[in-house]
Amino acid sequence: MPLASALKAMGRPNSGITWIRQVYVKETLRALAAADELTHELLDQVPGRQQSKTYIRGLLVEYGALPPRDELLSRFESWSIEAIERAADPAHRDAIRRYITWHHQRRLRDSPNPTTHGAFLRAKQQVTVAITLLNWLTDRNGTLAELTQTQLDRWRAEGTTTRELANPFLSWAIKAQLTTSTLILHRRPEGAAPRMSVLEQEQMIAEVSSGTKLTLRDRAAAILVVVFAQQIEHVVPLTWDQVDVGPTKVSIALGKTVIEIPPPLDEPFRELAAVAPSNTAAQPNSNWVFPGFGPGRHINAASLRERLHRLFSPQAARLGTLHELTKLAPIAIIADALGYSTKTIERHARGAAATYAEYVATRE
Repeated sequence: MPLASALKAMGRPNSGITWIRQVYVKETLRALAAADELTHELLDQVPGRQQSKTYIRGLLVEYGALPPRDELLSRFESWSIEAIERAADPAHRDAIRRYITWHHQRRLRDSPNPTTHGAFLRAKQQVTVAITLLNWLTDRNGTLAELTQTQLDRWRAEGTTTRELANPFLSWAIKAQLTTSTLILHRRPEGAAPRMSVLEQEQMIAEVSSGTKLTLRDRAAAILVVVFAQQIEHVVPLTWDQVDVGPTKVSIALGKTVIEIPPPLDEPFRELAAVAPSNTAAQPNSNWVFPGFGPGRHINAASLRERLHRLFSPQAARLGTLHELTKLAPIAIIADALGYSTKTIERHARGAAATYAEYVATRE
């Protein structure tokens, strides 16, 4: 009865009824209804479009018919089965299998939080690049065990910067004693990523404060990125339990860090807090500040990044903010205020010619 409950929860259930009448949705629902037991594994195997099955799964979880599952971890595990077979040499297939199992899957499973879209994509990219390297060796009758620095340098020089993503694999392979311990895959110089200029930051802050080029919810997200240098992955899972809308100030708890949003930057959050919670089958009384399309889920990080990218680059904005802040305050204070590690802020401070040591020297 979860789908019936979902329809009752909708303010206007006609759209839900229209969706259920689709042939491919009926096909999936009939298969589920005929089963003796409803499980995630069953839903993986029944016929139907993947997007519809994902939506149905979300509804079943939201209404208690299925237990929660780390969907992106499950997708990575399914993807890995096919990815392993792309390694041409049997010994290399075994190496990739071990790498996936003991490096990526273990990390994703041990995380206290569900797998983020960014972590999912990074894992896939790193595995794909590792397979590319191994197949390059196979084509030249080489092996991972006999890989030389000259070969590695040649492979790196022949490709794009994405080949740097083989570094985690090489580090793991060295620890597993599968290759030479002295290998080094050189990275591109630090600071190559573009960052937003001070003038661009000022223009963007004015736009996200009161402009009309972004929706109200996207403006709120943009403020956290442009002004407070927050990563998209840390913004999307924000709940209203973490937001305190007081009479004189708005504060947001991001991990152990509490950020105060001054006027007029607080207006989007005040307006959103005054709006009634979502009342759809997918998001009944949602507590997400940035609710997504999927049942019971916040917006996907990639989706929010794409929407903000129509106006500015989130990465360039974040890097520009960090670059300028390191000129104004010591590293420890910036790290504590924004929830970054001191090591990360130190890296940006070097680019701004404002290291903590230099700051201390000016105080002596």
